[in-house]
Amino acid sequence: MADHSFDVVILGGGSGGYAAALRSAQLGKTVALVEKDKLGGTCLHRGCIPTKALLHSAEIADNTREAENFGINASFHSVDMPKVNTYRDGIVDKLFKGLTGLVNSKDITVVPGEGRLTGPKTITVNGDNYTGTNLVLATGSYSKSLPGLEISGRVITSDHALKLEFVPKSVIVLGGGVIGVEFASIWRSFGAEVTIIEGLPHLVPNEEEVISKALERAYRKRGIDFKLGVRFSSVEQTESSVTAVLEDGTRVEAELMLVAVGRGPNTVGFGYEEQGLQMDRGWVLTNDRLETNLPGVYAAGDIVPGVQLAHRGFQQGIFIAEDIAGLKPAVIDEDGIPKVTYCEPEIASVGLSEAKAKEKYGAENVSSYEYNLAGNGKSQILGTAGFIKLVRKVDGPVVGVHMIGSRVGEQIGEAQLIVNWEAYPEDVAALVHAHPTMNEAIGEAHLALAGKPLHAHA
Repeated sequence: MADHSFDVVILGGGSGGYAAALRSAQLGKTVALVEKDKLGGTCLHRGCIPTKALLHSAEIADNTREAENFGINASFHSVDMPKVNTYRDGIVDKLFKGLTGLVNSKDITVVPGEGRLTGPKTITVNGDNYTGTNLVLATGSYSKSLPGLEISGRVITSDHALKLEFVPKSVIVLGGGVIGVEFASIWRSFGAEVTIIEGLPHLVPNEEEVISKALERAYRKRGIDFKLGVRFSSVEQTESSVTAVLEDGTRVEAELMLVAVGRGPNTVGFGYEEQGLQMDRGWVLTNDRLETNLPGVYAAGDIVPGVQLAHRGFQQGIFIAEDIAGLKPAVIDEDGIPKVTYCEPEIASVGLSEAKAKEKYGAENVSSYEYNLAGNGKSQILGTAGFIKLVRKVDGPVVGVHMIGSRVGEQIGEAQLIVNWEAYPEDVAALVHAHPTMNEAIGEAHLALAGKPLHAHA
């Protein structure tokens, strides 16, 4: 057993952990980064990157099917899943090599193995102790299931779904949140019959209700079935099928069932409770500066209550490194973190929903406006429907931007600046937006909210 000392010891090499490591090294700190699997974590290997690669293949499948609408004679034959997976894995491998090279080029000691908190400031890995002046806990998340629902046979998680070498003929997707609607989108584009089961009244229930309803309309049009507001009761399996039984007695049969009921904090077995770390139902509790109740011990990413997004963890890792270095960074505004759901049509939002804004500022002090993409030239060219909804304080700044339509995720950058820099509609209306771009729609929406609608009926 050996003892090693560092300025910063980080448990977990996902988005939060590796960002904290890179920024700490940049700030001249000695860093140990403990990771039992591969650098990059869920996001790079089993989450954001591989699923978005599949969604791009799905988009190409749809484009091929619809090619004649654009005057192109092409015919869609089939999906070669092994080749799709090769394409996906190639992207992951390239990014993984880049990340590994980047971390290795810095003064960071990467410690392979399973780490455990064995003292207030000590992580033990394979019998060796790594003690830090500061610790960063960033152990990520796992695919949750429901009580009594066993993941086996034809009942799979997103991890299994990513490894499939075939396109199922039919799939039940249990859960209509981000992961559920993205996989439903992929499989439908690949030709599968898809049924989503969501216990809440809408798909993507954390988004604005008008966005949820627009996605439901689009999914109906795409032939994606869904059962809303009815809870899952039990599952039955045979050699060739799986049947979901709902509480109202409805039975849905398919070849596979994906359990996409969210992700839980990966905090069991790391010695957190034994060291007196303050927790709540598996989540690690922190103050607004991401410090736990143990002095000098921070937490980042999916183990901290809040939206589970790779870019949130990444930013938190940077914040923690700067806080440790005494730079006193500004506290991260959780409402200012952008969210994108990469289904077709895409959903992107940042800031407050209309309901939350009314709760915060009073109903009489909030107004909203919806700009339909039908008035946007590039959206017509792409053949996408959708809209941008703006929420503002009356005579004040824009506090929320909510969008649905193909590629709206690429528009979230300007929306994020508008909300986080507290821009007034008049400020944005004065900016020139390039024509013809989808980005123009943001300009048009703000023109309308500023009282001078041009390509809009208001």
